[in-house]
Amino acid sequence: MTTHDDSTIMIVDDEPANLKLLDKILDGQGYTRRICLDDPRQVLPEYARLRPDLILLDLNMPHLDGYQIMEQLRALGDPLLPPILVLTAEYGHGSLLKALALGARDYLSKPFERTELLMRVRNLLDGRRAHRITHEQNVVLEEMVRRRTEEVVATRLQIIQRLGRAAEYRDNETGLHVLRMAHTAALLAERLGWDAADVELMLHASPMHDIGKIGIPDAILLKPGKLDDEEWRIMKGHVAIGAELLAGDDFPLLRLAREIALHHHEKWDGSGYPSGLAGADIPQSARIATVADVFDALISVRPYKPAWSIEQAVSFMRQQSGKHFDPEIVDVFLSSLDDILRIAERYREPDGLKAA
Repeated sequence: MTTHDDSTIMIVDDEPANLKLLDKILDGQGYTRRICLDDPRQVLPEYARLRPDLILLDLNMPHLDGYQIMEQLRALGDPLLPPILVLTAEYGHGSLLKALALGARDYLSKPFERTELLMRVRNLLDGRRAHRITHEQNVVLEEMVRRRTEEVVATRLQIIQRLGRAAEYRDNETGLHVLRMAHTAALLAERLGWDAADVELMLHASPMHDIGKIGIPDAILLKPGKLDDEEWRIMKGHVAIGAELLAGDDFPLLRLAREIALHHHEKWDGSGYPSGLAGADIPQSARIATVADVFDALISVRPYKPAWSIEQAVSFMRQQSGKHFDPEIVDVFLSSLDDILRIAERYREPDGLKAA
């Protein structure tokens, strides 16, 4: 019974008589899309152009044998590589095993019987259709999962960002300090060689650095003068509060946020808190956040001080290199100063409102 099939079948054989015979058999069965190649060197470019659904492949050919062609096709890494039916006059178990190992789906010795050939062709094309349908369904499912994952991540990110700004609203009615600090930290991370994914994490995690301020009484947080010893002890507790709030979640963003919240008041020389870490023992994420946080705090109004000039703040950053700050990060900060000042301008406080 003649079928009508729009599958594309590639026939590769260096013998014109074999090509003509196979072409005639397939045409008579209703396979209308056929390409016949007597030069195996044409297989790869024609494959790229036509993307056949089945390849009928001879083994013994000049220039490239069938094994080499299968190796080339497999090297493409195409998830929808078509089935290969080897048609060969070669006899022997070894050639069969080699062909199957290289990706052939079926193997038929010449001379072959017409009906058997057509049954194998039909079966392979049926399998190809099933494979394509499964692949397309998987692509759709993967896209659905990707979109859902993006929605979940975006939702968590919004919650995290709002929590970070909520803490900042305690002593700043705009919360823009966390935006300036976060963009500066991300810029520094990028120029220190962080990859794009980690830079993105820094951008979204660093606004949580002072989330622990939620637990500090207003009388201390908003005090215009110097804190006494007991008030300072309470104030320093915001890092532990922040770390506790961010603990217990394996989400990479929250892990990084907790690391920064806990360690952003450590100092390069070991004189910081809460653990007195020094040098490279302080996570680099926290060392970056410290530079970004302190600089923006210096050039902003705080309850206990007026804003410093850019010149005064930069001079302080230089003086504290190797003391408060990681010298490498200060060097990157200084070389990036123009871009950091553009960030400060982009997220500057509205007129009439105090800065962070």
